[in-house]
Amino acid sequence: MNNAPEHPLTAAIKPLLDAVGATAVAPADARPDDVVLEWDGTPALAVRLPHLSSALDRLLAEMARQYDGRPLAELDRAEKQRVVALLEERGAFTVRHGVETVASALGVSRFTVYNYLNRQDGTKKD
Repeated sequence: MNNAPEHPLTAAIKPLLDAVGATAVAPADARPDDVVLEWDGTPALAVRLPHLSSALDRLLAEMARQYDGRPLAELDRAEKQRVVALLEERGAFTVRHGVETVASALGVSRFTVYNYLNRQDGTKKD
């Protein structure tokens, strides 16, 4: 965390900040778009959220961690289908070029990713 004050709140939310790619900064260093968190009515720290452009990269890295750090391209077909399903649940395909980025990471074509998505849609129950 950059310039984060030593405060109990900082330590408490560190796992959350790491998970979403955010950083904590001192309230005095907060920018207008940072989220200032208060503790007992006093600014304790500010949270600087990441740019959306890095969100898909973080999601792909999380998927690799779930598979013991193996490159996603080395997963078998069923595992790749599961990754696509998880990424869809997390909104990965709403990001511009999301399908292309995921296809590249999985070592498959865009057509294959669309097939995985369509297959998943066909198995969903209302």
